[in-house]
Amino acid sequence: MDARRRHFSMAGKLALLLFAAMLGAVALGAVLIDWLDSALLGASLTLVACALVAPLIAQRYLARQLSLFRALSGSVASFRDGDFSFSVTRRSHDELDDLVEAHNELGRVLREERQSLFQRELLLDTVVQNTPTALLLIESRGAIVYGNIAARQLFHDGRKVEGLKFPQLMENTPAPLREALGEGGDRLFSFEHAGQEETYHLARRDFHLNGRVHTLFMFKRLTAELNRQEVATWKKVIRVISHELNNSLAPITSLAHSGAELLRREDYEKLGRIFETIEERARHLHGFLRGYSSVAKLPVPELESVEWAPFLSRLQQHYGFQRGPVPTEPARFDAAQVEQALINVLKNAHESGSNEADVTLTVRQIGRVVRVEVSDRGPGMSEAVLANALVPFYSTKRTGSGLGLALAREICEAHGGRIGLANRDGGGLTVSLTLPAG
Repeated sequence: MDARRRHFSMAGKLALLLFAAMLGAVALGAVLIDWLDSALLGASLTLVACALVAPLIAQRYLARQLSLFRALSGSVASFRDGDFSFSVTRRSHDELDDLVEAHNELGRVLREERQSLFQRELLLDTVVQNTPTALLLIESRGAIVYGNIAARQLFHDGRKVEGLKFPQLMENTPAPLREALGEGGDRLFSFEHAGQEETYHLARRDFHLNGRVHTLFMFKRLTAELNRQEVATWKKVIRVISHELNNSLAPITSLAHSGAELLRREDYEKLGRIFETIEERARHLHGFLRGYSSVAKLPVPELESVEWAPFLSRLQQHYGFQRGPVPTEPARFDAAQVEQALINVLKNAHESGSNEADVTLTVRQIGRVVRVEVSDRGPGMSEAVLANALVPFYSTKRTGSGLGLALAREICEAHGGRIGLANRDGGGLTVSLTLPAG
């Protein structure tokens, strides 16, 4: 409270009360001494009177303060119980008004924050309830404490699942789903639901809630996304295959027509060259199909412990490159397959027009993965080429097979890793192969 609004402070009121009491005691003492004609007896009676009256005066003065303290105590207890509707009214024009106003302001802030929190919780619950991902929250004893609308529809015909036991709920689910749950970790699985084959991604996360371990299961439906990706992939493959077949069939058709004309005119001298060209294009188509088969039938990797230093030394015998420090810890992968993948990548780096001294290979272990990066200083790739470079048989080179990067991608993914391509600042390309470290 502003000091200008106060009539008296608590110290001033107390001083005034004490001063009035002292004046009253002096006046009473003077009267008693004069009446009894004895200073000792008058002073004694005055002290007795003061001792009797002082508690009454103190109680009278403190009554309002004690009432205020009881009101504040009750209001704070209501705050503790979550009821912020109480406020205290008092106008004594002293320091206690500051306490009352601070208390009322605290109640107002808590009411506003609770209302805001309620609105946020309502928004979050609306989002979670209506998300297409099925969510199940399980407590440590196996009881389901939360399930959104998608989870109810997926597991319990739209009925509530809270309070049910998770193992009992899973008894009536398809076998692929139970197997995915039993394997642990994140999984992709497919099963028949509502008369059609559906693909889901299962993710689980453990965390502590109210001092107890809870598990959140998330079942995300990926059927539509995978179907779109599959169609897009097939379109790319068909486009590349059509391009390759047309490149061979068009000249074969033309040469066959020319050969028929030569036969009609009985000009046999040029037939040999025509047949040689047809044979060459047929061999090219045979190699094309053989390459397609090699990508489609990549054997399962045979993992082994591989030391990086000797592995990279053998790789340098095929294509030169500059290398930096390598991890001291060995990695586990199929040495022959990864070597073939890196040979394909290094071959592209050398054919990009980059100087051999600008072709670098670095190996870095980042947590539980190993990243092998091959960089060059060639012209890099356009956005269109980057989007299609990993598609089998896609190539911008006249004599390229389009299998090098596609095979490297298959090898990385067979190891549980991935491959990425990115243009470098200042020109050039970086191809990164990410593999599990162990």
